[in-house]
Amino acid sequence: MNHDAEPRRIQLRRAQAAGTPAIVVGIDGSATSWDAFAWAAGEAVRSHGHLVAVYVMPYTEPTAAFAVPYAYGAAAASRQDLADEIEAEAVRRAGEAGVPIHFISEYGEPIGTLSDVARAVNAHLVVVGRSAKPWHRLTGSLGHRLTCRKDAPVVVVVP
Repeated sequence: MNHDAEPRRIQLRRAQAAGTPAIVVGIDGSATSWDAFAWAAGEAVRSHGHLVAVYVMPYTEPTAAFAVPYAYGAAAASRQDLADEIEAEAVRRAGEAGVPIHFISEYGEPIGTLSDVARAVNAHLVVVGRSAKPWHRLTGSLGHRLTCRKDAPVVVVVP
């Protein structure tokens, strides 16, 4: 959960106030997430909707679980820098497509965060890219686990 939830609530109210269909898209900076973003932007154009782009930052790094020395302050700053870069790129791409966008970044777990945002903006659609991680074939991908939640219809973009 975001330690400072007020900015997110303000962003979500603005997203709801747009009065057009909300399409939530999960982005993480990977090529497949940008493919999903492009598809979602096209769908927003077709439906006269707007995008709510969501970037979820992890609470911890995998190395922290193995007692590897870790600079938490530097990692948090690095995560925020990455979020800022992703936001700038999302805004640029949405501008090129002529689609209104609202960007949300927060700490959390992707499935819960995307589901929370989808419910908060009464999303017409949630779009994610297909996972390129091989272990997701065993544990279940983000797209599959989102479809089980039934917060909104889910599209998984496969490049």
